[in-house]
Amino acid sequence: MKKRKTVAHRIRKVTRSRDSVFHPQSDNYKWWLLANVMIGTFMAVLDATIVNVGLPKIMASFGVGLDKIEWVITAYMLAMAVMLPTSGWLADKFGYKRMYFLGLLVFTFGSLLCGLSGDENTLIIARIIQGLGAGTIQPLGMAIISREFPPHQRGIALGFWAISAAASVSFGPLIGGYLVDNFSWPLIFYVNIPIGIIGLLATIIIQGEYKNKRIRKFDYIGFISVIIFLPLMLFALTEGNAATNSEGWSAPYILICFAISIIALAVFITTELTTSEPLIDLRLLRNHNFGICMLILLIFSIGMFGSTFLMPIYLQNSLGYTALQAGAVFLPVGIIQGIMSPISGIISDKINAKVPMILGVVLLALSFWVNTKLSYLTEHSYIMISLYLRGLSLGLIFTPLTTISLVEVPREKLAQASGLSNTLRQLGGSLGVALLATMLTSRINYHAEMYSESVQPHSQIYQNTISHLSNSIQHNAGSAPAIASKQSQVAIASFIGKQAYIQGVDDDFMLAAIITFIGGIPIIFLHTKKKK
Repeated sequence: MKKRKTVAHRIRKVTRSRDSVFHPQSDNYKWWLLANVMIGTFMAVLDATIVNVGLPKIMASFGVGLDKIEWVITAYMLAMAVMLPTSGWLADKFGYKRMYFLGLLVFTFGSLLCGLSGDENTLIIARIIQGLGAGTIQPLGMAIISREFPPHQRGIALGFWAISAAASVSFGPLIGGYLVDNFSWPLIFYVNIPIGIIGLLATIIIQGEYKNKRIRKFDYIGFISVIIFLPLMLFALTEGNAATNSEGWSAPYILICFAISIIALAVFITTELTTSEPLIDLRLLRNHNFGICMLILLIFSIGMFGSTFLMPIYLQNSLGYTALQAGAVFLPVGIIQGIMSPISGIISDKINAKVPMILGVVLLALSFWVNTKLSYLTEHSYIMISLYLRGLSLGLIFTPLTTISLVEVPREKLAQASGLSNTLRQLGGSLGVALLATMLTSRINYHAEMYSESVQPHSQIYQNTISHLSNSIQHNAGSAPAIASKQSQVAIASFIGKQAYIQGVDDDFMLAAIITFIGGIPIIFLHTKKKK
């Protein structure tokens, strides 16, 4: 009798496995699948960070300014933001394995095109292709893990999955710096190709196909309106102060772009709030905690991504750091964040989730304020203090922010909530890069004008400075007096330009500090309960 019950129990267990989404063929399957997904996630996140340290070399290679090169980052993040809410519907319709494989293939092909790019426009288009692939890989990877792992193992699996993303954040700039210094900038894209091929083969061999039997209608109006709104809004923001735009913000094409993007945004919001099956369920924002947390996340992403874009350019262009040295300074950020995240979770459980979040906001704003004092003589240790503070603050903020945001969301809406969260983070990052790059160009021009007006060519101080510089150049370089005089004037103009650039960077970090501090104010309105 006991034996019969045992057999029956086994039959029921296997039957349940076949009827559910878990694969009964092997208990090891899900762990191999996790390894497969981690490869794609590592590459997708890596390319969002690895490029930052290569920007000065890319700018020099193509002979373009900051207003153009920022699109190398923005285009990637925009494409990801568009694909994040779309990939789930595509996977439901065509199959998760098929779409994950296609995402990896598009990403790998985009990496090849990035490396082969001969001008900045080709590189930006290739980055869009890359971003479309990355925007498919990331959300599907999380969905596949959540589906294949039972609830009691899901936390561990998602923890390992998060490690691959955190490793990319820490090691991306370091790897990029090494490749740029010792080889050339195209290699930061070529490095994805062998890893991508391994990921593609692993997907074919390991993954089993899964299709959702219930496929919701695709929100075409929402999709079209969002892909009109995002690029046009960011294009208008970046072109307002561009060197090629002599009319500034009043240029007709800038005003037209703003008008069309605002209309597209209105159509998108109206559609998402009224349709029964929206592309992005904006009605989730009515949930008190989730809505406030998404506002905080959007504001933080603006400051965080924008400042991450600034630092490598300052280090290389102003302090003469190599790409490897500029990438190495970011290594502690991810490590400190990884150590602090579980500690932040413990504080949230034992005391109140608002405590680590508020402390984190103060430290993050402080780290940006520390960077407002940068100069062309700033010591390495001073720079590292701001980055240590940043890693500490991010570790304190994001664990309780994620927990509080989902605590009141119904279980059946968790997937939509996660998709909306990822989309807003990428949108905030895109806005941050565009906003701070535009601000940087504007402030550099302003300070260059102010400093130039302060220089009086006929003043005695200026003449004395030119005389001393000329004597020094004649003595050390052996230049003729007339040439030495011209060289001294060029040196002063170069110094003014360098000082204006650094002052513009300082102003940008001040803006990031103000945005971050403002972003922390809604924390006090969150609903939290002390756990007993």
